[in-house]
Amino acid sequence: MSLSHYLISFLLAYLVGSIPFGYVVGRLFFHKNLLILGSGNIGTTNTARVLGWRIGLVVMCLDILKGSLGALMACLWGPLTVSQHWLYFAVGLGAILGHTYSFWIGFRGGKAVATSVGVLLIYNPLMFCLAFAIFGSTLFITSMVSVASMVGFTLITLASALIQDWFLTLIAFSLTLFVFYRHRENIHRLKTGHERLIPFGLNYWRHQS
Repeated sequence: MSLSHYLISFLLAYLVGSIPFGYVVGRLFFHKNLLILGSGNIGTTNTARVLGWRIGLVVMCLDILKGSLGALMACLWGPLTVSQHWLYFAVGLGAILGHTYSFWIGFRGGKAVATSVGVLLIYNPLMFCLAFAIFGSTLFITSMVSVASMVGFTLITLASALIQDWFLTLIAFSLTLFVFYRHRENIHRLKTGHERLIPFGLNYWRHQS
């Protein structure tokens, strides 16, 4: 892939990733602006809190999908060989940035979790399954999406190092730092004991008993 081809693919991935599904669904079907409701985030968690968990799950799937579609922009110029699979993430980063800094809504967006996982699905489906298992089990224990997200990215970084996929290790480590940065308000609430729980999981049920 030439530099010009890469830049075109990256830009198209950004445009796909920048589609603010949470914002669009909220405005179009519920006449609610997620940018000024709840946490002001357009990702899964705030969508679920404002519009309900069914809608939140729909938005999560759409955000994962746009990450996958963004990664597949690497194939515009022909199929990739095994040695070129790194291009899925190199191009898919455009979708991740688009989701986080969407020009449609003033360069605001989500926290890069679902869209990053969508790119991972194309790059390494088995690692995608592991990421979902880690996220799901951590969410079940803690009832906190923020904790599940940060733990998931951290452990995927370690798992990538264990299988000696150094490119994925570098990308996962970088995304882990980025995800922690995007969750800095959540980290502050965790430190003060005020992080919000979702109505599911052991921690939530313990607080209800």
